[in-house]
Amino acid sequence: MNKAEAHLSAADPVLGALIARFAGQVETIEARRGRRPADYYAGLVRTIVGQQLSTRAAQAIWLRVLDYFDGELPTPAMILAADAEELRAAGGLSRAKTSYLRSLAEHVESGALELDRLEQLDDETVIAELVAVKGLGEWSAHMFLMFQLGRPDVLAPGDLGVRKGIQIAYELETMPTPSEVITRAEPWRPHRTTACMYLWGLLDARPLQ
Repeated sequence: MNKAEAHLSAADPVLGALIARFAGQVETIEARRGRRPADYYAGLVRTIVGQQLSTRAAQAIWLRVLDYFDGELPTPAMILAADAEELRAAGGLSRAKTSYLRSLAEHVESGALELDRLEQLDDETVIAELVAVKGLGEWSAHMFLMFQLGRPDVLAPGDLGVRKGIQIAYELETMPTPSEVITRAEPWRPHRTTACMYLWGLLDARPLQ
């Protein structure tokens, strides 16, 4: 992260102060990737499971989903073969999330979503491919780019943590809108993923107000 930190510190004094404060304490992109399934399909399943949940709650439900499949990472065929109501109840999933998992499985099984070729595509094309799946929005696509593909210049402007982190770091009265986040983050290119990591790190050290 040294090259990214040096660039960000030079480009933005406020972010530079944040980096100086938390250098060595913020989780690296590689470490975050290491905690996610290496399999792209499993990573997307986990993303759907964890939507709008705390990290702890998402992990608990993910483990329940794995238990339902006898500890195996569920393949698309396994998801489609499972009884939707049984999966929902056993995993503690909402009906919406259960339908999203089936939509993902259907897209992969039909070939509409070719996961093996995603790493060959540019960021915008990956986002377009993923959001075609019911239940996968831009936030999910941004997380996939960051922590499955390891892309270095991804910004999640709609992420609550990024917006709140900017509000605190820049001492703003209100959280910036996603469009304001995009504008403020322009000097951070081509290391916006690392910038997001530091904004999340700020929130880890300071409870949300």
